Amino acid sequence: MAARNKPESPERRSPCPVACALDLFGDRWTLLVIRDLMLGRSRFKDFAGSPEGIPTNILSDRLTRLTEGGVIEKVPAEDGSKRFAYALTKKGESLKPLLLAIRDWGLKWEPGTEARLG
Repeated sequence: MAARNKPESPERRSPCPVACALDLFGDRWTLLVIRDLMLGRSRFKDFAGSPEGIPTNILSDRLTRLTEGGVIEKVPAEDGSKRFAYALTKKGESLKPLLLAIRDWGLKWEPGTEARLG
């Protein structure tokens, strides 16, 4: 693979692209937030209401991490309220094939699973 001329982030464990990706979304909650965005959810309360039950302090942290990582962005809420919503950036949208592959793997190998991401 071609090397990229980007400065190294001090938070990175190594320059390995797998390690760097996992540093951004490799915990038990972050890909679920991205999944919810792909399913049309956009507000903090929507993410907090997902069936997995993400604690609100962890949700706040993950939303900040994803925003700082350029995966999501804050946008005005559709209802015109002062609160804001979140949307996937182009970088975030590019994770869809990864989530679909994980979905397909889960459907094949984990009995009793069902898909809502299509």
